[in-house]
Amino acid sequence: MPIPSRSRITRALAALAAGLCLSTGAAADAWPSKTIKIIIPFAAGGVTDVVIRTISPKLSEALGQPVVIENKGGAGGTLGTAMGAAAAPDGYTFIAPAASHTTTPSLYSKLSFDPVKDFAAVTQIVTVPYLLVVPASSPMQTLADFIAAAKAKPGTLTFGSAGNGSSNHLAGELLAGSIGAPLVHVPYKGSGPALADVLGGQLSFMFDTINTSTGHVKAGKLRVLGVGTTKRSRIMPDVAPIADTIPGFEAVTWIGLLAPAGTPKEIVARMHREIEKIVQMPEVQERLSASGAESVASTPEQFGAYLGSEVAKWGRVVKQAKIPPVQ
Repeated sequence: MPIPSRSRITRALAALAAGLCLSTGAAADAWPSKTIKIIIPFAAGGVTDVVIRTISPKLSEALGQPVVIENKGGAGGTLGTAMGAAAAPDGYTFIAPAASHTTTPSLYSKLSFDPVKDFAAVTQIVTVPYLLVVPASSPMQTLADFIAAAKAKPGTLTFGSAGNGSSNHLAGELLAGSIGAPLVHVPYKGSGPALADVLGGQLSFMFDTINTSTGHVKAGKLRVLGVGTTKRSRIMPDVAPIADTIPGFEAVTWIGLLAPAGTPKEIVARMHREIEKIVQMPEVQERLSASGAESVASTPEQFGAYLGSEVAKWGRVVKQAKIPPVQ
């Protein structure tokens, strides 16, 4: 029988202690009684940072305790995520992951945590849609044109991404598998340089987040062939989902909230309820939309199921595309 790792033993003991402390409804009702920390496993300034810092002041007001943010970037988000997994499950540490949370098991050969088993799902806070964009000079006017071109000359359409294993790389590989035609991936050190080459016509297309592409679309420099959400985006409702042509296709990034496994269900439920109310506030909705995010506030059960399905989905994509592990 394998010996459990020290981190798993620590989490198990912490979960037992938290359970004893919150064994009664009265004790659970006393939460929170001190500062709550949310770990963002990315550097400051990104969409995740904007979303969490938009809701955290409202969350502090609702809970009556300070809510502090700790940015812990590095190693593709796995460093901060590992910290969240190892934290005590007492309701005072949470983690705000993005879509990469469900791709790491397929891309990293060694992880100190399980993205599903080592966390309690709280809620998917927002979805950030990807747009399939081509240069304005492209002869492809529609998604049907794109599919026809990809099949007519396999391996000639090129797409850029933020790097091997990035979310927009995997979105392109998902599309290739969905239409049954190879697409040539060109990795960059960030989405910005890749988008610049799409604008310049050096690349055929790209999956880019709605907030960074919209300005170029309005300026007539990019053309949108589809949105990666399964339903029409509230931010760009005139663009048809790719799923209208390819049933079930979804390529988005998202931001959610997780707690260490073993966190009392009463605390998880309370956090979900408060966030659900916050993201429905008009001023919050306006700020989220400006950052390219659409509120979701799914239940813990829905988010947990979604995490499991996403891990399986991207595992299939990585295997099919033969993407080598990061380490």
